[in-house]
Amino acid sequence: MTEVEITEREGFTGELWRSIEGIYEEILHHPFLRGLEDGTLPEKHFEHYVLQDALYLRDYARALSLAAARSSGEDTLVMFNEHSAGAITVERSLHDGFLKEFGLPEDVVDRTPTAPTTLAYTSYILRMASLGEYHEVLAAVLPCYWIYNRVGKTLLEHGSPKPIYQKWIDTYGGEEFGTLVEAVLDLTDRSSEGLSPLAKARATEAFVTTARYEWMFWDAAWKLEGWPV
Repeated sequence: MTEVEITEREGFTGELWRSIEGIYEEILHHPFLRGLEDGTLPEKHFEHYVLQDALYLRDYARALSLAAARSSGEDTLVMFNEHSAGAITVERSLHDGFLKEFGLPEDVVDRTPTAPTTLAYTSYILRMASLGEYHEVLAAVLPCYWIYNRVGKTLLEHGSPKPIYQKWIDTYGGEEFGTLVEAVLDLTDRSSEGLSPLAKARATEAFVTTARYEWMFWDAAWKLEGWPV
C-alpha cells in the first residue's frame, strides 16, 4: 500500500503529524488495512472491528461534546456538537448497514463486551477531554479524524474488490469527511498560537498517544482481542 501524496501542513499541526510519521507507516502496513484493500480480510475480523468501533464512538461522541463545552467561540461549540451527533447518527447508520450484511441482530452492540484496547482508548480520551488543557483536548481527539481520513484517501486510490470494505473506504476517504477534518485541523492551529514549548510538548504527547491507540485498535481487531481472563 503506497500513501497518496498529500500536501504537508504548516504550523503546529504539521509538527504534530511529523511526530507520528513512524506510527502512521506502521498503520498503513498493518495486515488489517492491507486486507481491507485487497479484499482478503476475513469478515470475522471486520465484524469485530465494527462492533468495537460502535462502542468506541459512543464515548468519542462524549469527548467531542466535552470539547464543545470547553470551546470559547460559538462556531466551535456548534461544530463539535454537530460532530458529536454525527459520530452517533452517521456512524450508526454505517454500522447498521454492516450489521445487516453480517446477519446480526440490532441489539448486538449492546451485548458485546468492550475489548481491552477499546476501553483503554476511550478511558484515555475521556480523561483528556475532562482534565486536559484545551489544546491537549484538541490534540487527543485529532488522530481519529486525521488518520482515518488519510488512510481512507490512500485506500481510495486502489479501492477494494469487496463491496462492504469499499463502503468503509468511501466513507473515510470522501470529501465530506475530509471537510470535517480540515475544520478541526484549522482550529487546532489557531488554538496553538502563543503556546509555550511545554504546552506544545504536552499536546504532542496526547496526539502521539491516541495515534498509537489507533494502531492498537486495528491490531485488536486483527487479533480478535478479548479479555485474557
